[in-house]
Amino acid sequence: MPRRRLTVLAATLGLSALALTACSGGATSEASPGAGSEYGLVSDGTLTVATEGTYRPFSFHEGAGDLTGFDVEIAQAVGEKLGLEVKFQETQWDAIFAGLDAGRFDVIANQVSINPEREQKYTFSTPYTVSRGVVVTTEGDTSISSFADLSGKTTAQSLTSNWYELATESGAQVEAVEGWAQAVALLTQGRVDATVNDELTFLDYEKTNSPTGLKIAAETEDTSESAFAFKKGQDALAEAVDGALDELRADGTLAEISQKYFGADVTQ
Repeated sequence: MPRRRLTVLAATLGLSALALTACSGGATSEASPGAGSEYGLVSDGTLTVATEGTYRPFSFHEGAGDLTGFDVEIAQAVGEKLGLEVKFQETQWDAIFAGLDAGRFDVIANQVSINPEREQKYTFSTPYTVSRGVVVTTEGDTSISSFADLSGKTTAQSLTSNWYELATESGAQVEAVEGWAQAVALLTQGRVDATVNDELTFLDYEKTNSPTGLKIAAETEDTSESAFAFKKGQDALAEAVDGALDELRADGTLAEISQKYFGADVTQ
């Protein structure tokens, strides 16, 4: 392990003398001023990770089983590389950033996309998910091979999504739906020509339901990147996590986890 990582972890784990006291709710109370402030709540060898637990395939429960998912397994792999126990704190998305701001956990692992607004408020790890917007059609359709080909076609979209905007900007007529499941139903029934969505959504659907008779006909050049989110100033912890992600990428662990959930490597 690189000397810098060892130094970071040694300092982190050495905070146990100043450790935050665990409370009954599974979170930890805030430290006295300055105590462990550089490393957040990483104390006693535990990394507290916020995630929804209801966001399949990234963070979910299979029936009454344990928490699992793409983001969950990556967080666990990072913890193992760093020699830290990972404790998950399931939190609704609407409250997850407020919880990070309040210091109830160290990091968010929940497909947090990186954008300029969030970068002003939070520190991010290197991305562990890279995705594009895609046009999905039936396998037999040869009339659509680019976003420009959507002009005059009908797509199924949620009217509140950014994919609706992309479809209309491409000249498509939009059939309103509540979500991906309805869009796929209309597409397979031949009632629309295509749907525009996130690549990960399509790959998860293919992995779970293959063969589906659907295909990716086109994809955006721009990508969306998701990463672990930390409070601003948690640079040392973010650097340690980055080092772990580098090792997991190099040894094939990230690709293996990605193949398990998506049938493709979406980690780079």
